[in-house]
Amino acid sequence: MLYIVGLGLGNEKDITLRGLEAVKKCDKIFIEAYTSLLSFGLSSDGLSTLETLYGKPVTLADRETVEEKADEILSEAAHSHVAFLVVGDPFGATTHTDLVVRAKKLGIDVKVVHNASVMNAVGVCGLQLYHYGETVSIPFFTDTWRPDSFYEKIQKNRGLGLHTLCLLDIRVKEPTLESLCRGKKQYEPPRYMSVNTAIEQLLEVEQNRGESAYSEDTMCVGFARLGSEDQKIVAGTMRQLESVDFGAPLHCLVIVGKTHPVEEEMLDFYRTV
Repeated sequence: MLYIVGLGLGNEKDITLRGLEAVKKCDKIFIEAYTSLLSFGLSSDGLSTLETLYGKPVTLADRETVEEKADEILSEAAHSHVAFLVVGDPFGATTHTDLVVRAKKLGIDVKVVHNASVMNAVGVCGLQLYHYGETVSIPFFTDTWRPDSFYEKIQKNRGLGLHTLCLLDIRVKEPTLESLCRGKKQYEPPRYMSVNTAIEQLLEVEQNRGESAYSEDTMCVGFARLGSEDQKIVAGTMRQLESVDFGAPLHCLVIVGKTHPVEEEMLDFYRTV
């Protein structure tokens, strides 16, 4: 059996009771660690907080393990119980459908245990979830690569009066260009996009496109460490949020569409001024 278990957003205690029961019956536990970072003890003291809670060792599964060595995970699941732990919800911001498809093709039973995800936790700011349009991802710009495919999606959402959730780039264990050329992998330091960088890039794209999809006066909501005890939520214009210190990652951003009076009332609690 392969259990795919969502861990939620805050810390190791956010796993559901059903998720914890599944983990405790598993012989091998993997945790994906390339789409999100955890306040679960992954930064300073390794996996100790999770391992203490579960009473079992946990294997860190980076992008390479999941994408290139999935067969190893599945071969374990073919003859024993294996848990694959995912920050947030297994099918939230990052889907793990490939692992599920491959498991089912091999005749391996799969059970999914859901949990909170950034996709629904953003509701805390008061903007109603059914007033959101398509979610977009904002990648880090480089000197030679400045993609703007998100622009049309934001433009379409705003044309319909819908809010837009912007998921901000996370670059963990990315091989350097030099190492790829040499054929020996070396990795860049981890980088997590801030709300400030996202707004800077969004405004650059608007300046280049000039189609008035949004402006520095457009209302937004910035989030940091959503679901954690020290989460930070600030509402304001792009210009206002660009100078706010949101602190440690992870960050995300919502570009506000047309608002209902009840949504406005909730946003007032988070406004910068």
